Amino acid sequence: MKLLVVIPALNEEQSIESIVMRTHEAKQHIIEKGHVTSVDIVVVSDGSTDNTVKIASSLSDKTRLIVFEKNRGYGAAIKAGWDLVPEADLLGFIDADGTCEPKFFADLCNMVVNENADVVLGSRLNKNSEMPLIRRFGNTLFSILLSLVAEQKVRDTASGMRVIKRTALNEIMPLPDGLNFTPAMSARVILGGSLKIMEKDMPYSEREGESKLSVWKDGKRFLAVILENIFLYVPFRIYNMAAAFFILCAFAIMSTPIIFYLRHFYLEDWMIYRFLVADVLGIMGVLLLSMSSLSRNVVYSTLQSNKVRKKTLVYYMFEHPFAIFLGILCFIIGTALIFKSVWLRIRTAHTDEHWSHYITMIFFYVTGTIILLTFIANKVMNLVKERVTYLNSKK
Repeated sequence: MKLLVVIPALNEEQSIESIVMRTHEAKQHIIEKGHVTSVDIVVVSDGSTDNTVKIASSLSDKTRLIVFEKNRGYGAAIKAGWDLVPEADLLGFIDADGTCEPKFFADLCNMVVNENADVVLGSRLNKNSEMPLIRRFGNTLFSILLSLVAEQKVRDTASGMRVIKRTALNEIMPLPDGLNFTPAMSARVILGGSLKIMEKDMPYSEREGESKLSVWKDGKRFLAVILENIFLYVPFRIYNMAAAFFILCAFAIMSTPIIFYLRHFYLEDWMIYRFLVADVLGIMGVLLLSMSSLSRNVVYSTLQSNKVRKKTLVYYMFEHPFAIFLGILCFIIGTALIFKSVWLRIRTAHTDEHWSHYITMIFFYVTGTIILLTFIANKVMNLVKERVTYLNSKK
């Protein structure tokens, strides 16, 4: 089993010789302790304008060198290095700034082999780390965001030292070319559900030379790529949380009229505003649940077709045949609320039905319509999926 270590470098003349020598010297340790038979090292100069290329070239007996004439990005450099050695079973990378210890690759490879992990990263978020406070805060924030919607969890989503099985690449590609390469990989593995990701605390030192990371600019990119992957793999969880928020707000607004009615058995006219706002919020909540159902169906029909779906409340509301009964029940309740009023108007051309019945009727009619239309849309998608699967099997 061969390990390939890629060292992406952009103007790292102060540290490139040191990190290459340390990685070369760590080879024997990695082979003995990490269950690998050989270690290759590739340096990728990502448009460096200082002496990085010159120094790396002088180390040709210890590393291969790829030179980008123009800057193409951190992620692009790593991917180019991986492509150079297609026979490598394990793909690793380490930052060229001297912050990480190359011998730690042995620990990461061990976890890949012994724990059958697909991606293993070194976590910089530990008590022995010298990571700046602002970066600790950013990584913790990204980790919390992913933890809200994912089953797997890692603390250091942007770690610059990790090992990946080559066989896992098809599940995580494409990945961006920039510095958001690492959080994008973490998000895709965590949210995809088909790969196992693990982390292990590692020593982390102050970098040599000037950092290329802009806390604000790259922080926005990291956040954007995490959100993109959330909406790619688990958009239904975001819709569920938003739906819960709107529905809870609707109940909170209606609490005063409900309590008042239970005490006095009538409603005051000023409460119409609470009814109207709660009606809108409730309908928005049901619409978001509908979007949750549809997006879940799309994701599980395409990206996660081999994964067993959990039968949640949303499933029974919009996909199970029970949805037909539920939709019809909403129409029956809505009709019952205004039937007496409509019948009286037909007979006498006037009605004295209270406005609250009509506002509530609107909620039930719209909810019933959403449920039935979503059920039909899901059925159509399932039929299309079955047809496409059949056609693909005949090719």
